[in-house]
Amino acid sequence: MEGKAKLGLLFFSLTAIFLSLSTALEHQTLLLNPLPNPPTLSWPESVSETVQPDPTTSTDPNTLSVQLHHLDALSFNKTPSQLFNLRLQRDAVRVKTLTSIAAAVASPNRTARGGRVPVTGFSSSIVSGLAQGSGEYFTRLGVGTPPKYVYMVLDTGSDVVWLQCAPCKRCYSQTDPVFDPRKSGTFSTIPCGSPLCRKLDSPGCKSRKTCQYQVSYGDGSFTFGDFSTETLTFRGTKVGRVALGCGHDNEGLFVGAAGLLGLGRGKLSFPTQTGFRFNKKFSYCLVDRSASSKPSSVVFGDSAVSRTARFTPLLANPKLDTFYYVELIGISVGGARVRGITASLFKLDAAGNGGVILDSGTSVTRLTRAAYNSLRDAFRAGTRGLKRAPEFSLFDTCFDLSGRSEVKVPTVVLHFRNADVSLPATNYLIPVDSSGSFCFAFAGTMGGLSIIGNIQQQGFRVVYDLASSRVGFAPRGCA
Repeated sequence: MEGKAKLGLLFFSLTAIFLSLSTALEHQTLLLNPLPNPPTLSWPESVSETVQPDPTTSTDPNTLSVQLHHLDALSFNKTPSQLFNLRLQRDAVRVKTLTSIAAAVASPNRTARGGRVPVTGFSSSIVSGLAQGSGEYFTRLGVGTPPKYVYMVLDTGSDVVWLQCAPCKRCYSQTDPVFDPRKSGTFSTIPCGSPLCRKLDSPGCKSRKTCQYQVSYGDGSFTFGDFSTETLTFRGTKVGRVALGCGHDNEGLFVGAAGLLGLGRGKLSFPTQTGFRFNKKFSYCLVDRSASSKPSSVVFGDSAVSRTARFTPLLANPKLDTFYYVELIGISVGGARVRGITASLFKLDAAGNGGVILDSGTSVTRLTRAAYNSLRDAFRAGTRGLKRAPEFSLFDTCFDLSGRSEVKVPTVVLHFRNADVSLPATNYLIPVDSSGSFCFAFAGTMGGLSIIGNIQQQGFRVVYDLASSRVGFAPRGCA
């Protein structure tokens, strides 16, 4: 009897310790919103091509602000579940592409998958960070003079600006008529020997006179044509002589958009090209579409820098200048640092291996396998009171929250060098179907590259201050 009493006392003590540890965890409330319906598009530019500047934006010519919409708005006749599954499919292709590019530049003897597509008269291809069709956010802008308005994907994982151009050898289906440079008063081809042409990784030449470009993607699709300069118009604000690819041969499906506005860190990205005007600063805020019908936004210029942003330095990868590398040094769950997650798991070495990048076109954050396992285990320990659900796609930690309107979940904080980013609950526990299943929106990767995706960036104004080589996060930045 005495032994049983001691055993009972021990059990009681352990239970008390466990309960005290559980109650010590920091929690926040998650409001359970369903998968969002496809958003409806409303663009002032689509009504008339003689657009006046938007009265809600700055009149400063050195500031530019435009709306962003999620790609789902260009996918018609799809249910919320179908759209979510398509998003995960695009995500898988994109992550594979980003990882293969990073591995290829770190190992000179390796070639990124899909990195070369032979085209007559072209020396070699440019490899972009974007898998065709996987750009998640787009805007509407005018191309040429007079401006012809088209949808363009914005992407921090790519540099070269391009769009489909007539005459087409091959053009995929897009929402608007294909841009015809012959009808623009400001279109100009670029000579082969010009400095702009030499900025291409591997420029081509047409009849030894005009510069040609090619961008190929991880799924084998590509765009090829004349490298040129043209005027772009954003809500009435004109930006002249932007170097862009005018694609006459484009293979792949870009889900209705005409092309891509590269926001990467390289020499030919839009922020780099327009740095003299917008001071090499831009920011975006991606709204949580399950909780708000407001559009997202992107701002270029000094006003892009939020006063409430916490900044972390940008790291340089000597082998790859497109991606935005940051230093992640730890993660907290429930107010406590997760053991096993250290800065060494995310280190970017001198050869270009490893590291952590911010990416607007990846949805779900990927962490190196050891870091993810530690994070997942800590989150599971803090959610023992929630009913578990089967795994879903790439998510191995899911919960059945049907019949509930809100739950308490442990807090999650990403610790960057000099900046702690406390995530809203909707940024890491997300709906995956229409029956009340929610999953932990992180995943592991077998590669060395970790990626901070756009689900985790929702609601923050993410500030890219390239002039000072830093990135900042301002909470509640979409207001």
